[in-house]
Amino acid sequence: MNERLHNWVNWVLYDELAEGRLNAPKHLLGIHDYGEGQVVTVYRPHAKKVCITTVTGKNPIEMDWLANGLYGIYFPKKKIKGNKYRIETTYQDGTTVLTADCYAFESQITKFDAYLFAEGKNYDIYEKLGAHPMTIDGVKGTYFAVWAPNARRVSVVGDFNMWDGALHPMQILQTSGIYEIFIPDVKPGAVYKFQILTRSGDILYKADPYANYAQVRPDNANIVVDLNKFKWTDQPWVDARKKFSRVKRMKSTMSIYECHLGSWKKRIEDSDFGFYNYRELAKMLGDYVTDMGYTHIEILGIAEYPFDGSWGYQVTNYYAPTSRYGTPEDFMYFVDYMHKIGIGVILDWVPAHFPRDAHGLGRFDGMPLYEHPDSRRGEHPDWGTYIFDYGRTEVANFLIANALFWVEKFHIDALRVDAVASMLYLDYGKRDGEWLPNKDGGNENYDAIKLLQNVNAIMEERNPGAYLIAEESTAWAGVTAPASMNGLGFLFKWNMGWMNDFLEYMKLDPYFRSFNHNKLTFSLSYTYSENYILVISHDEVVHLKCSMINKMPGYEVDKFANLRTAYGFMFGHPGKKLLFMGQEFAQLREWSEARSLDWHLLDQPLHKQMQDFVRELNHLYREYDALYYNDNEPMGFEWIKCDDAESGIVAFVRRGSSAKNQLMFVCNFVPVERTTHLIGAPCDTTYEEILNSDDVRFGGQGRLNGTVKAIKQPCDRMEYSVSLTIPPLSVMVFRYDYK
Repeated sequence: MNERLHNWVNWVLYDELAEGRLNAPKHLLGIHDYGEGQVVTVYRPHAKKVCITTVTGKNPIEMDWLANGLYGIYFPKKKIKGNKYRIETTYQDGTTVLTADCYAFESQITKFDAYLFAEGKNYDIYEKLGAHPMTIDGVKGTYFAVWAPNARRVSVVGDFNMWDGALHPMQILQTSGIYEIFIPDVKPGAVYKFQILTRSGDILYKADPYANYAQVRPDNANIVVDLNKFKWTDQPWVDARKKFSRVKRMKSTMSIYECHLGSWKKRIEDSDFGFYNYRELAKMLGDYVTDMGYTHIEILGIAEYPFDGSWGYQVTNYYAPTSRYGTPEDFMYFVDYMHKIGIGVILDWVPAHFPRDAHGLGRFDGMPLYEHPDSRRGEHPDWGTYIFDYGRTEVANFLIANALFWVEKFHIDALRVDAVASMLYLDYGKRDGEWLPNKDGGNENYDAIKLLQNVNAIMEERNPGAYLIAEESTAWAGVTAPASMNGLGFLFKWNMGWMNDFLEYMKLDPYFRSFNHNKLTFSLSYTYSENYILVISHDEVVHLKCSMINKMPGYEVDKFANLRTAYGFMFGHPGKKLLFMGQEFAQLREWSEARSLDWHLLDQPLHKQMQDFVRELNHLYREYDALYYNDNEPMGFEWIKCDDAESGIVAFVRRGSSAKNQLMFVCNFVPVERTTHLIGAPCDTTYEEILNSDDVRFGGQGRLNGTVKAIKQPCDRMEYSVSLTIPPLSVMVFRYDYK
């Protein structure tokens, strides 16, 4: 053994390496200057012989065996520059592997990167952490990096190193808590995890928090993938999106089809793996929503999740589209196709909590890291999940960068933020003693508020035209007010209050509706307080809540008439629109993620006619700007008849950008037909009936009005009125020009 080489080795570091505790292997391994010469050391615990060679594998020189697994060589003069050498390893079975030395490469994470991350402001951190195929100094491989500040040691393990944590321990970068390593010859498709030695001596196998691809459940390792190869064709869409200011977006159409990709249609029923691919779904789903007249599709969470029954709301890989339906590139194709046919893509985003799965974010490096360390702040008792530590800068950075990631890497148009109320209130879902007040003694989560304000402001600055939508179920003030005005900064908020009141009203037998009339009209007292989306979402058709059609009272024909009236009123009410898949054709069964929608129902006339009615509503909505242009302006809506609870009839007008093409809605919520019934009219003009839910083509009996002329007879506080035939359980829409 070369004595100079033996004297150079720090044997304390070697002991840590051999025991699997070394967190700075570059201090021992790789190439180092030593006096006027150089030392190269490698760790190959399973080798029979190790040689150092030129880059081309010529002129091998056998390295000295220094200790179990440790090999080295000393050169009296500096003859090697950087990583311009290769290691040839011969194993016991005679196999020989030639590779570059993973400890001879410089870190790809700068001190400034680490500084920004610690400050919570490295919004491109997903380009640094995770697994990234790249070429460094002509060597192809994959660069791995992970934040694990409480770990004793972190290694990359995978199918390329026999899942042996001894072979690729990672280098910690100063005091940042970031570990990194470049492993030559690891290509896209390689499967990997991080092996973490905790301070208490436990060995954890964790999925990469910044991974972009994962195995299909129940397997849960990550897969190396290159996100930069897809050729996007939607630049015109993205450029046009940048021109949509907040005001312009609010004055535009938005009819959303909420969809769970795995159960919209399945290739093979009663199969855990019988899904269509993202590319197949793009064509089928895109063409369907286009035909139906929707403007947007909202996808239930697709960030990788292990349990199908969570519907994507218990995420383990925030930066990876689920592999159930294909690769990340396949999902890029899905978004690109939607944009090509003019459909915006909204993605559900879940920064409120994450599950306890052993491979996930929980206790990531053996201690609370992504979750708040105090269980009163860091756990949801009812949900059995962890709550993010929003006040920790690196965690806030993880979430903000993740929101940007979906918009910037996958061209997503908007994120619908799930369970915002659970973020805002420290006592959400908790009993006394289970929560910790803020510094002022209140229940507001100041850290979560700051995070939401920041992510909205940064999104608007970096990606004009992209936006966030809040699912917020309380009366928190200023959800859609700009952060500069002390609001949360969202562009839209789901109108949960309207949804609950309206569905409660619609479920009632018509006899009892007169006693609950305020449930129908109350929402107009606050409709301008936020920028609302009216939603009838997936949450309303699961867990014994019944499907939409089975919420409706009466016999079958009555149920369908009720539902047509409900949808018509919804489309007339101020606010953008959202319906969950299946509701458009009156799905009978509650939704289940395990099976397709019951598309065979379209063979039955009433279901097909319901689908036709919703299609007509969507096309009407897009044709007449009275239905959306002034959603947030009092001038856009006026009651004509709202206080006659006994009759069950309400009427109102919607006004758009001009005096032309204004609309009058008349809704009858009781099964009583009225003929020659007077309804107040806003002006002396002709009213053209452009939609009637009693039309035979929608399943009604054809009691239509056609064109009617206003008469000079006061009614409903109006100077004029029209005489109408009002079918039972119906909605009618009349077009007129204001005079």
